[in-house]
Amino acid sequence: MKIYLIAGEPSGDLLGSRLMRAMRRKDKNVEFYGVGGDTMEAEGLKSLYDISDLAVMGLTEVIPSIPKILRLIKETVADIQKVKPDVVVTIDSWSFSSRIHKALRKLKLGIPQIHYVAPQVWAWKKKRARTMYKYIDCLLTLFPYEPKYFTPYKLDARFVGHPVIESEAITADGKAFRKKFNIPENKKIITILPGSRKNEVSRLLPVFMEAAQELHNADKDFYFVLPTVKTVADMVKTELKNYDLPVLVVETQQDRYGAFRASSAAIAASGTVALELAICDIPHIIAYKVAPLTAFLAKRFLHIQFVNLSNILLGREIIPELLQERCVKGNIRNYILDLLHHEDLYNRQMEGFAKVRKILGQGEQKPSQNAADIIFEFAQK
Repeated sequence: MKIYLIAGEPSGDLLGSRLMRAMRRKDKNVEFYGVGGDTMEAEGLKSLYDISDLAVMGLTEVIPSIPKILRLIKETVADIQKVKPDVVVTIDSWSFSSRIHKALRKLKLGIPQIHYVAPQVWAWKKKRARTMYKYIDCLLTLFPYEPKYFTPYKLDARFVGHPVIESEAITADGKAFRKKFNIPENKKIITILPGSRKNEVSRLLPVFMEAAQELHNADKDFYFVLPTVKTVADMVKTELKNYDLPVLVVETQQDRYGAFRASSAAIAASGTVALELAICDIPHIIAYKVAPLTAFLAKRFLHIQFVNLSNILLGREIIPELLQERCVKGNIRNYILDLLHHEDLYNRQMEGFAKVRKILGQGEQKPSQNAADIIFEFAQK
């Protein structure tokens, strides 16, 4: 059986790698083709191209990349025609994935088309839910409340569970991480997570590191760990040369999760990583900013009170959200110190994290296994 997978950014790459493992458990002879990053390649995928070319976010950042993205869409569709897979599965990144699906529909190849991770129509562009059935045969959702936005519009939408509950971070060993990198027990580790896209890192990392410098000035026992991915590793290392700080850069998934478990607190860009921190009971704040025009449009079109997934699920803010003009070194420093020194704020996060885990639910099967079952069902048709 041939499965064609397309993941456009690191969060989708991680999801894709777990999906590949789940599918291989059910069928040892399954063959994988498509587009992915490091973790999917580690599972045996030979990616058609480097996904860092797709890791762009925000209107003003995307516009210069449009010619390259259009070329990659054309290359992907041509490769699918060549491979003739039993099913095509796109993972997240609906803006890119939808163009692949539309092009395939026009060709009338008769290959089942599935998208994994629902676009956030509950936050913006609600009209997208009305037309998605034209381009895909099934939508796999991460949250239990999402199918209701799509099923009234003829789309087969199924909740499979959120992959964060099968994250390797849950079982990672913080003590082993400290031992591996000779980090003394008295050092308070702060994990810094400035995102996985180049434009995110260029905008956030300098602010995060300036905040780290102020934290270190306040307490020399702070030690900083910065997990990163291949797409931005060189950029991260170049930026860190500007700071005289005890900071360790790690690039493997195992070390990333070891850092989580060894951390006293974390500073993170918004996204799935913040949900992973919540699942692991790591106190954290999120800080994020985009180009001014992107921010203006977001304020106009987004219909949500919060951007952090834990806050959205709970309907209240337990994770401080330092967005745009609030994303400055002084605010980040103050909130991290408050989390570490005020027990009531710490306890509020811990209670919230327990509720988030309950909402996401473990279920009888892992989310990746649920997704694999549905994909095989369509492939076998």
